[in-house]
Amino acid sequence: MYEDTVLERDQPGHEGIEGSPPAPAAHEPTITSDRPEITARAPAQERPTSKEPAPPATIPQEATPRKRGLLRRRPVVSAVGAVLLAATLGGGYLYMDYTEHFESTDDAFIAARQSALAPKISGYITAVPVTDNQHVAAGDVIARLDDRDYRVALAQAEAQVAAAQASIENVDAQLDVQQAQIAANQAQVDQAQAALTFAQQQATRYQHLEQTGYGTVQNSEQYTSQLHQQQASLLSAQATLNLAQRQVESLKAQRKSAVANLAQAEAQRDQAKLNLSYTTVTAAQPGRVVNLSAAVGQFAQAGTSLTMFVPDQTWVTANFKEIQLDKMRPGEKVTLKIDAYPGRTIQGHVESVQPGSGTAFSLLPAQNATGNYVKIVQRVPVKIVMDNPPTDVALGPGMSVVPAVRIDPAPSLLERLGKL
Repeated sequence: MYEDTVLERDQPGHEGIEGSPPAPAAHEPTITSDRPEITARAPAQERPTSKEPAPPATIPQEATPRKRGLLRRRPVVSAVGAVLLAATLGGGYLYMDYTEHFESTDDAFIAARQSALAPKISGYITAVPVTDNQHVAAGDVIARLDDRDYRVALAQAEAQVAAAQASIENVDAQLDVQQAQIAANQAQVDQAQAALTFAQQQATRYQHLEQTGYGTVQNSEQYTSQLHQQQASLLSAQATLNLAQRQVESLKAQRKSAVANLAQAEAQRDQAKLNLSYTTVTAAQPGRVVNLSAAVGQFAQAGTSLTMFVPDQTWVTANFKEIQLDKMRPGEKVTLKIDAYPGRTIQGHVESVQPGSGTAFSLLPAQNATGNYVKIVQRVPVKIVMDNPPTDVALGPGMSVVPAVRIDPAPSLLERLGKL
């Protein structure tokens, strides 16, 4: 029943419509029916069981989309991608070619021969005219000690020098007197010699008169006695002269002793001057005062550290791997980047390469002859000197640096392109 409401699925113009009533014509009046609306689905037709294949469904040509290539569909994107790929490959080649001209490491630090400033003598600190991290020039005062005791010691040493000089002058005066005494003694010897000669003549004359009978025996004996007296007087004058001459030698020895005492006194005076100068602790070279511990009123023992001192002369110690040293030689140019000042580029050069790895000079060097051995690439310290160190900023030991040593002086492709 109700066969007129059953729709055929294969009828043209009705594909995909299930139980939809036909639309009324535009010129026909709308008729409202009291009958219930009945919707029916056409039964599925059974496919023939024939062995012949069913003809393929005919698809309209307009419904099949034609596939086009990516270049035709998105030409702008493809062009941009090709340009980016070419730029990436070219940039990679330029980077690889540029880096082959350099050797770099991040295991590098600023180094300096920092030292502790300490007084050579003991005393109370009376002044500290510097402060932490202050830059000082050579000869600037770091600290002053109480110098009153050392001034007194210097005055005593100078008095001893004056006494030694006076002793030398006294000996010189004695030598002059002794030379005059020698001259007087020599005159006495000459006088005794003349008297002896006259006594000899007289004794000879009276002895001859006695023998000839013209003189008395008394006169002969008298002049013979005078001869003997004059001989004794000459011997006495000669002995006195010899004693005076020996006294000169003694005075000369005393003078040498006085000169030695003067030299000792002068050495003590110089030592007193040095001790007085040690009361002022000064900077031996330009640099910065670091970790200042000295304070006014503090008693400083000899050798006690008052402050650490970092000189202006600094360099970079770069610990390169041993496999990076093949083409590295002293004198090669270096570009330095300091982590604390990333906007600055400092030029330098390789000063020297340490003849040995860092572990070879450590406190406990590696002993590879015992136990299991695992080969590890060693690092060798390289000293790099800065050609234009900055003066407006502080550079100190331990600051990190990234050096790039140019091992190939020939310009890279990127540098040649930059010159065009």
